[in-house]
Amino acid sequence: MTARHRAPDAPGPDPGPAGPRDPGPPVPHDGSVPETPRGGSEPEIPRDRDPDGRARNQRPRDAFGRPLPRGAEGVERVPDDYAPDAAEALAEARRLLAENRPFHAHEVLEARWKTGPADERELWQGLAQICVGLTHLQRGNRRGASALLERGAARVSGYGPPYPEIARAARKLAGSAEADPAEAIAGIRALL
Repeated sequence: MTARHRAPDAPGPDPGPAGPRDPGPPVPHDGSVPETPRGGSEPEIPRDRDPDGRARNQRPRDAFGRPLPRGAEGVERVPDDYAPDAAEALAEARRLLAENRPFHAHEVLEARWKTGPADERELWQGLAQICVGLTHLQRGNRRGASALLERGAARVSGYGPPYPEIARAARKLAGSAEADPAEAIAGIRALL
């Protein structure tokens, strides 16, 4: 792939109606954090953290998993302490896929990945990645969908049935420029 270069006198990208984006205050090079957030007009909102200090994202999300502004009405989320067994995770993921909610299915599978036995983690991570790939497909991000479907397929393909078939279906979707999101979700759900 060759890089495209603009002619020196060619205009840059259109900044849109809002004009060029404000880069905010410079970030110090000593590793410290600026005292105010970008623009300095809003108070810093501390991040919610779990008991181990890991950040949790408490912002509401829409049905496609996109973050909404704080205080907006979002769809129900998977609780941070959710620890399903294998059968529960698969059943809940199927239910969420039947509702065309692959992002939320991914959260369930991710919960199993993080709480399940070490020898199953690659499988659950792969299934979660396939669901995120389906989410990107829903959002119209074909490139992101393809990358995540391929990664997920690579992780699940080494497990016994039905996972090699799921991997084949995910790879087929990854290579398709015309995949219909609803059909793709239904196809993966049928195999799960």
